[in-house]
Amino acid sequence: MTTLWTTKDIAEKTGGTCDKDVKITGVSIDTRTLKKGDLFIALKGDFSDGHDYIGKAAEADAAAAITDRDIDADLPLVKTEDTLQALRDLGAAARDRSKALRFGVTGSAGKTGTKEMLGIVLKEFGKTHTSVKSYNNHWGVPLTLSRMPEDTEYGVFEMGMNHAGEISDLSKMVHPNIAIITTVLPAHIENFENEAGIARAKSEIVDGMDKDGVLILNADNPHFETLQKIGRDAGLTKIYGFGEEEDADATITDIKLAADGSKVKARILGEAVKFKLSIPGKHIALNALAVLTAIKAAGLDVERAAKILTKAEPIEGRGQKLEIKIEKGQPPLVIIDESYNANPEAMKAAFKVLEMVEPKGDGRRIAVLGDMLELGPTGPTMHADLANPLLMAKADLVFTCGPQMEALFSTLPPPWQGAHEKDSFALRDPLLNAVRPGDVVLIKGSLGSKMAYIVEALQDLRIASSTRKQDVA
Repeated sequence: MTTLWTTKDIAEKTGGTCDKDVKITGVSIDTRTLKKGDLFIALKGDFSDGHDYIGKAAEADAAAAITDRDIDADLPLVKTEDTLQALRDLGAAARDRSKALRFGVTGSAGKTGTKEMLGIVLKEFGKTHTSVKSYNNHWGVPLTLSRMPEDTEYGVFEMGMNHAGEISDLSKMVHPNIAIITTVLPAHIENFENEAGIARAKSEIVDGMDKDGVLILNADNPHFETLQKIGRDAGLTKIYGFGEEEDADATITDIKLAADGSKVKARILGEAVKFKLSIPGKHIALNALAVLTAIKAAGLDVERAAKILTKAEPIEGRGQKLEIKIEKGQPPLVIIDESYNANPEAMKAAFKVLEMVEPKGDGRRIAVLGDMLELGPTGPTMHADLANPLLMAKADLVFTCGPQMEALFSTLPPPWQGAHEKDSFALRDPLLNAVRPGDVVLIKGSLGSKMAYIVEALQDLRIASSTRKQDVA
């Protein structure tokens, strides 16, 4: 495998010392996923210390480890003052040694899907390195940077936050040449005075950008002008808006929505393009505009990029569609897995996808919803306000769990009430007893609501050897 670092390089970049010079082919902070030849960085968390797992790292054939103390280990060590700072230093070194064009993606919703679409497209143009999963925080971003090979041509980095100041720090690590803010919504609003505070926090992505950088914003969002001004005040002159507005720099001129995807005609910075998406939902098509705008701003072929977009598939927990045979000779149970995260607007977008998927036989549309977290005092109202969008999406039954979702459940007319329980574990049995062949089941909630447990429970209903998995949402 290609050498990514040597321990001598790592010691030099992190201000540490090493007892042996060996070659490194990867970087890991988790012994459960560590691969042979990886560097293991022993990070200290709130509930665990990576130094306790250095023995397991050695057993998994790690090439070396970064520590902040003297420790007996059966592998070479790089000793530093602080392992998290060492990871940050290594990430900065990877950034500085590469000539890659760097893309930064943030937003209250859609950032992971947008990052994935952008990565899929860029891989057709050159060697591309992207964040895996949702590695978008204070350790995820430097870890992604530290794994970036020197010959990378395009780097795509997702940046997330819960509090003000976090995006600024991440942006200064990445130094994005092109940045996308997908949207601003009241996610994590309990940590902010108001939604305008969230907009300002998202705008911190400009803090790591040079004045010749490109900022791409959602022109439909009410905070567009605020974000635009912040970009201009930072010295940026190339600021583009995408959305449904006719005068946006990138806009949809025609769209045909369906359960298995969308057909889109658009104008991207004056260039007409058309493309197909295998992922349904207008919100996905709008984020595709941001991707194509970034491609155009990078000087790449937009028409070619538009054709590549059809390869984009949904991510686990973010709209993946599963078909589960639960009775022989009957239509499958269809699961729309949106279990990874949730906020009010993302809920409404998921409801529209649910509406487009037709139940088979005697099937029904069923929504299984967990709490949307970090919404502050307005949380119960935001949950209750989902009732009308749910009914408009032709939902037949609604199952909910969590203290916040009780506000929604009590608002629904009795015929739509499936069951409400304190958490996803308690909701399992009422739901399993209710589902039948042909049902379409949407499962969505914030990660802390543990709705993935419901997805797993439904999958366990499958008949052996008669299941099929299809990603369309």
